[in-house]
Amino acid sequence: MSLSVRKNPTATTPAVLAALALLAAAGCSATDDDPPTPATTSATPHGHVEGAQESAEQQSRLLLHDPATGATRVLDLITGKTHPASPAAGAARLTTDGRFGYFHTAAGIRVLDGGAWAVDHGDHVHYYRAAIRDVGRIPAGTGARVRSDTTVTAVTGGDGRAVLHHRAELEKGRVGSPRTLPGTYAAPVVPYAEHLLTLTGDGTGAPELAVLDRAGGRSASPRATCEDPAGDAVTRRGVVFGCADGALLVSEDDGQFTAERIPYDSDVPPRQRAVSFRHRAGSDTLTAPAGDRAVWVLDVTERTWTRVETGPVIAANTAGEGAPLLVLQADGTLHGYDVATGGRTARTERLLAPRQATDDGAGGPRIEVDRSRAYLNDPAGRRVYEIDYNDGLRVARTFDLDVEPRMMVETGR
Repeated sequence: MSLSVRKNPTATTPAVLAALALLAAAGCSATDDDPPTPATTSATPHGHVEGAQESAEQQSRLLLHDPATGATRVLDLITGKTHPASPAAGAARLTTDGRFGYFHTAAGIRVLDGGAWAVDHGDHVHYYRAAIRDVGRIPAGTGARVRSDTTVTAVTGGDGRAVLHHRAELEKGRVGSPRTLPGTYAAPVVPYAEHLLTLTGDGTGAPELAVLDRAGGRSASPRATCEDPAGDAVTRRGVVFGCADGALLVSEDDGQFTAERIPYDSDVPPRQRAVSFRHRAGSDTLTAPAGDRAVWVLDVTERTWTRVETGPVIAANTAGEGAPLLVLQADGTLHGYDVATGGRTARTERLLAPRQATDDGAGGPRIEVDRSRAYLNDPAGRRVYEIDYNDGLRVARTFDLDVEPRMMVETGR
């Protein structure tokens, strides 16, 4: 596999920090290329996962795909190595739940275990790495949406019907038998707080919030509607559904669910609504295009929308919590903005050829963000840039590839 990594000589990369942490972690004798062998102990340690190696640091990997050829690569951001994966011909979209990559094709959804994930226990997080493997194919039609938690994976079809897959089966490397939920839904079914959140309706009025148990039965839920739903995200504060007048936030506390509307400050034309959200996993700050020349930032904690005038937008994201808003503009330069003031704080030189395909999920530049770095794919240049967004958008590393990475998602989060 051909790969070169070009580093900024002054950079202190996550790989260096993680390598030092790995030396101190217990049970870290396996190589990156081979599935780890769990240590033999008389008692199962807290957080132990059979067949996986636990680490003290996040084990980020990028799943990269070229839909034209079907070629798939997994880039390990700790070691800087790429690994080939089974090709996925005809993929129209690539999504992830933080561990598995879902390649959406006309023949169904191919599932790839990226071999890196995190388990958040609230007061602490466990990070794991394991072998990369092809799990199989989930039957699904065009437009299917996949949402997961640690127990179930919900697949909602374009026809509104939904099925649940046991997460444990996927973790064992097989799809298993799904369970069909009753009825049809106007939004994706989102596993959350040991329940399922979605919107229902018969087309005669605004869809209504539904809280379901894991069998699909109705549970007690607050009365709330969401007109013309589009876009959803899971945050630490709850599940966000995008609506015509803003967002609907659904939260849970001690088994009780509440719904709160977060409206725009004024009327927003349909073409400038937030209809797809991007954010760092674990963050409560969401981004979404506001038409093609601005970006919405939704602070879920403060319940506020901020519109940042950026100029032509190709892709956007943010780490939240005081981090800059990152925007790739049509001229191929990456910009950083202060969300509070709307002012630009940094700008790179041209990184991509001008006006590459938009970030519409079908293949184009995309910004993935974690706690210390951002990653920008350059399909035409066959590379991925690692950006230190806390240091003036410095390019910390450049990964040269042997494929065009038109689709990219980050796992291990």
